[in-house]
Parts: sequence; structure tokens; C-alpha cells
Amino acid sequence: MSAADEILDIVDENDVVIGQSPRGEAYARGLRHRCVFIQARDCEGRLFVHRRTPVKLVFPSLYDMFVGGVVGAGESYDSAALREAEEELGVSGLPRPVPLFKFLYDNGSGQTWWSAVYEVRCDLPVNPQKEEVAWHDFLTEEEVERRLSDWTWVPDGLAAYERLKDHRAAGTG
Repeated sequence: MSAADEILDIVDENDVVIGQSPRGEAYARGLRHRCVFIQARDCEGRLFVHRRTPVKLVFPSLYDMFVGGVVGAGESYDSAALREAEEELGVSGLPRPVPLFKFLYDNGSGQTWWSAVYEVRCDLPVNPQKEEVAWHDFLTEEEVERRLSDWTWVPDGLAAYERLKDHRAAGTG
């Protein structure tokens, strides 16, 4: 099955399931669905950063400071977070990602999804999926901040990153 054929739950503005749709159709029609964003840090506290491959359905070839993806139909956010983190990092046996908060991403142009943000520590050697990740490295928070204006980042990941900084500054995570 291709990524475009994956079945997603379609949700309303309150994150209540109102239907299901293939992923490609959900994107094409701007149907609200669910996603997870997992900030992965290594044993030194550096952030996993990567550039997406050019064949990705959404935001091809852009940089991201999260691993993650869509939540499948009937799947919980927590299960999706662990599945996506292990898949994209190319590891198995990660600790369960810690949930931090949820927000509704909406770019005003038909791309909208409920976004659950997590964090996980990855002490394992990573072997990212070649289909998902074109380049990767672990960068310090300062390095990421310096590159925010130099690299083109996925807009939903950038929104999650800014909210995560606010969340931590408020002392809630």
C-alpha cells in the first residue's frame, strides 16, 4: 500500500472522529486529520534534525526538527508516536515518547491537522529510512536556532517547535 492509500481518521475542530479517508484524498481535499511530532534527543541532549526526501507527499525536501507523521485510522496518538519515531529513526526498543501538548495546525490554505507533540531520548545508533530522510544529524539547540533563518523548514514542524519553546518557557514541560 502506498502512503497515499493509508486510511486516516478525519476529525472535527474538537478532534472528534467524523469519518475516514485515504491519506492522498485527505491532503487533496484539505480534510482535517491527526499527526504526531516527536522531538528526539541523543544522550548529549542534541536534537535529531533531518531533511525530508523529495518524494514525500507533504513538504518534500524541507528540513524538520521532529520525526513523526500521520496517525492511522483507529490508532492512538501514543501508539503513532512510538511507531513513527522508531520508523523514522530506524531503531527499535525506544522508550515510549512522552506526550507534551496538542494543538490545531492550520495554515489557512487547506492544510489542517491536530498535532500531538512528544519528546523522546534516543540513545541508540540511528539508521533513518532512506525513503523518508535524505540527510540527518544531531544538532545542539543553538545550532538549530542559528539555522532557522538559513534552511527551509516544514511549516507545521516550525509551528510545533515555536509552541514547544513557549511551552517550556512557561514551565509546563
